[in-house]
Amino acid sequence: MFVAFFHELKAAGVPVTLREYLTLMEAMDKDLAGRRVEDFYYLSRAALVKDERNLDKFDRVFGHVFKGLELMSDAPSAEIPSEWLKKLAEKYLTEEEKKQIEAMGGLDKLLETLRQRMREQKGRHQGGKKWIGTAGTSPFGAYGYNPEGIRIGQDENRNFRAVKVWDRREFKDLDDQVELGTRNIKIALRRLRKFARTGAPEELDLDGTIRGTAHKGYLDILMRPERHNAVKVLLFFDIGGSMDWHIKATEELFSAARTEFKHMEHLYFHNCLYEKVWKQNRRRFDDTTPTWDVLHTYPHDYKAIFVGDASMSPYEIMAPGGSVEHYNEEIVRWSKDLRLILINHTPGTRSGADYTGEADKNFVPSQIIFESILTKEQKDANGLNGFILLLHIGSGPGRTDKFHARFGDLLDSLAGKGYHFARVDDLLRESATTNE
Repeated sequence: MFVAFFHELKAAGVPVTLREYLTLMEAMDKDLAGRRVEDFYYLSRAALVKDERNLDKFDRVFGHVFKGLELMSDAPSAEIPSEWLKKLAEKYLTEEEKKQIEAMGGLDKLLETLRQRMREQKGRHQGGKKWIGTAGTSPFGAYGYNPEGIRIGQDENRNFRAVKVWDRREFKDLDDQVELGTRNIKIALRRLRKFARTGAPEELDLDGTIRGTAHKGYLDILMRPERHNAVKVLLFFDIGGSMDWHIKATEELFSAARTEFKHMEHLYFHNCLYEKVWKQNRRRFDDTTPTWDVLHTYPHDYKAIFVGDASMSPYEIMAPGGSVEHYNEEIVRWSKDLRLILINHTPGTRSGADYTGEADKNFVPSQIIFESILTKEQKDANGLNGFILLLHIGSGPGRTDKFHARFGDLLDSLAGKGYHFARVDDLLRESATTNE
């Protein structure tokens, strides 16, 4: 197995030598890796990889050669037995079945119910709609479906509906050595270039030499610094989660930027730019850079570029603790300092999915959105009284089934049931007047 590992590394372009391989074998003879695969991973990486640019290639080869051996982790784990979450089956539902499942009613309700389930549950559970388990419609667990739940013990996204993920997720650094299939990204990035002449005068200034010679009457050779692209770029990459679908395009952008800009730095974040960012995803929990330091490190001549898909849950920026894996009280405090009022829509319908396009895996047709609102009105004891409905006024060209075209029908239907509609800013003014 170890010889095959050595040859696979060579074939993948990692410049590993026989001396380094023998050093690894000597370390193994002395039992430096113990009996843990994770320890062997770090030992072999230290012995065989000399350039950090080859770390991603090493990871791919290691995962291929030692596939099936599970890495250990020192991450803290929840006190939920792994047998409860063992993947015996996955829940697959039709769109008609999915729309019959209702959300629990907000992040606070989800977290409180989860605490209650953990106090009450005594064993593993599969199927059903209440307990923490697998292949059901409960808001808690894995390999099932719920329109708004907490994912526990699942290896990847399936329905893009989780508002929190109870797992230690590991992200990979992007590969900046990917060869582009087209030149389009490079051409687009060239629009950001700004040339300047800096450094030592090493290039013949032909025009200056001619002018100087003509004025002085003798050969006056003038030199000048070479012309370079003076633009400096600071790239922020959203990584993990829904960005997994865009890794290829993002790596192409990363490679093109490396080629076009001599002065370029990159940092990673997840979903939103919070109080810290990181340089390497494998060390994002213990080697981070405060965002405040970034703002005071890179001067005004750097151009900041953010790369992401903005597909996070609305709770991410609308509620304290609403992030999938980060407590964002600071975001709410910033908004308050800026005298902004964050308005959270009422969950329980599919209205927030009206931005999805037909080609998206999470696409929801307008008819299902329409029916989900009316179903909520019929089944909720309070109907839609006090309900704040999230709708997107416009959607991209990828969606031809525009839900805003049905908005008039929705208002007529609700008005026929006796509902009256109010602007949120009018309600806020009334509240402020009442409190004075």
